Amino acid sequence: MQINIYSITKKDISYQALQEELCMQCKQFGAQITHFDFFSQAIKNAQKISPNKAQQSYTQAFLPHLNSAGLNIALTPEGKSYDSVQFAHFIESHNLVQFFIGGAYGLEQSFIKLTHAMSLSAMTFSHKIAKIVLCEQIYRALSILSSHPYHK
Repeated sequence: MQINIYSITKKDISYQALQEELCMQCKQFGAQITHFDFFSQAIKNAQKISPNKAQQSYTQAFLPHLNSAGLNIALTPEGKSYDSVQFAHFIESHNLVQFFIGGAYGLEQSFIKLTHAMSLSAMTFSHKIAKIVLCEQIYRALSILSSHPYHK
């Protein structure tokens, strides 16, 4: 299984070690996780103009990466909530799973409609924390599907 995590964020090495550790643990289940962080000058400029322009810039960054052969998931507070077992079964039959994490202003509804909308929590997380929670839940899902004792 290939899992791609796309996010609108500046690179930050402070949480990278934990992310990498979780991603390495997923390899034992045959999953490869790759992170793609976007924060171009166009995104920076759009965020200065308005929330709508910012969201449009996020969509422009993400659209080329949508893949109709895979499961595309947009993380948004309005998305569907899953418990860990439900999440595991949601992703299990896909060879390619892609997650999209918008910037400070969230994602455009037009982009969300092209994906499955999912919420990690009713709470708001920073990108750093959201990515770690997502990676941990991916590891937990793979553990569940492999009957590994981590989930217990």
